[in-house]
Amino acid sequence: MPGYEQDLKTDPPCHPRACAIQDCLQRSGYQEDKCQKQIDALYECCNAFYQKNGDDASCVSCPKAPLLRLKMKQRGQTG
Repeated sequence: MPGYEQDLKTDPPCHPRACAIQDCLQRSGYQEDKCQKQIDALYECCNAFYQKNGDDASCVSCPKAPLLRLKMKQRGQTG
């Protein structure tokens, strides 16, 4: 979980990662494929959030835990 400790302490958790996606999308003309690095970073932060707080935890910046794991699996990220 290195690098995500600070993001987990923000309110809401992982919010800076979600903002980075929005900024990237605006800069790229909403071409999601150009923002995949930022999307992956959010997923990693959210995964760390659920590992720390349990799958029943809630975070407005993150998809629900089962959906997050499905998205990470589709992206080839380990969870």
